[in-house]
Amino acid sequence: MKPIPRPAEPGEFLPENYFCRLSSSELFTREAPLEVDLGSGDGSFALAMARQFPNRNFLAVERLLGRVRKTCKRATRAQLPNLRVLRLEARYTVEWLLPHASVSRLHLLFPDPWPKARHHRRRLINAEFLGALSKVLVPGGDFLFKTDHEGYFEWATDALSFSKHFHSISWDDQSGELSGYPQTDFEAQWLAEGRSVHQLRARNLSH
Repeated sequence: MKPIPRPAEPGEFLPENYFCRLSSSELFTREAPLEVDLGSGDGSFALAMARQFPNRNFLAVERLLGRVRKTCKRATRAQLPNLRVLRLEARYTVEWLLPHASVSRLHLLFPDPWPKARHHRRRLINAEFLGALSKVLVPGGDFLFKTDHEGYFEWATDALSFSKHFHSISWDDQSGELSGYPQTDFEAQWLAEGRSVHQLRARNLSH
């Protein structure tokens, strides 16, 4: 017997085929700039962004079902039709599922730093990931990264410096696009504990 598919939560996106790259129209019916919160946790950041920018579409990607359900419930209560939630592993989402040249900004905020040297190969940011990311970002699209782990920040900075797909830019520019950038639950916790937060922003060079 085939397993019965789990019904989607309100606001959750369940692809018809997880082994085929999506089209932009499958994610959202309206045309608007798409932003992705990769590893969205409890959804606080994605929810705040969707409220702040109602003219943009937001996809929150999270692996843990409990967090997905929590985000969906909060988005439904807040009446945010511009936010959808995808339950999936982060690397697979970027490398195999997201439409090419579809994402205007991708946010990777406080991912697992895998601090032990023998686990560094598990870190999300590497040359292969950046190559795949450059394909799903629109030309001139932005990759935004935050971490409280200095070693991972240096790792990410080095990876981007060697990448032919990106060049680093100032987090705050004259456009004011990132004014009022909301905090994640982890960021609020780390700052309350007196930890430093490191951030970088890189622009996609691919055409």
